[in-house]
Amino acid sequence: MKQMAKDFATKAHQGQTRKNSNVPYITHPVRVAERLEKEGFSDELICAAYLHDVVEDTPYEIEEIEKTFGSRVAKFVAAHTEDKSKSWDERKLHTINTVKHAENDVKYLIVADKLDNLLGLEHDLKTQRETVWNKFNAGIEKQRWYNQSIAENMYVGVDPKDVPEYFAEYADTVARVFG
Repeated sequence: MKQMAKDFATKAHQGQTRKNSNVPYITHPVRVAERLEKEGFSDELICAAYLHDVVEDTPYEIEEIEKTFGSRVAKFVAAHTEDKSKSWDERKLHTINTVKHAENDVKYLIVADKLDNLLGLEHDLKTQRETVWNKFNAGIEKQRWYNQSIAENMYVGVDPKDVPEYFAEYADTVARVFG
């Protein structure tokens, strides 16, 4: 099922590239999935990692994900999908609240995604400097607020024995990028 999810996402994101580069978009969901697989999470969560941006950034709908991969995978993808009809602030506040109140698997997916995005941003800042911020819908102050809020809320309700290693990496990366 994981290979099927990877293939589905690869097809869905065909021709898309990462922000600030010509790198194929699929490299991002692949890294998120690999991070979750390394932590030993369920096949459903790994599939959701491959698929996490499909509904948000391609013509595919959540019903297609559910039909092909089942309700649990679709639930994870849906919990992570932003409603693009809302403002940037509304979407980000919703994600922060989701991280604060969601079940652990949803938190694991969102934080793995945000960590990969932030590591990419950190790299871009080193090579492209401050011009990187021109490609974002929100500037550095709002990005700082958003990422610090995710870091502050990701541990809520998670038993310390269930905290994956990359949560600390995310907090450290937020501190490096935003001071």
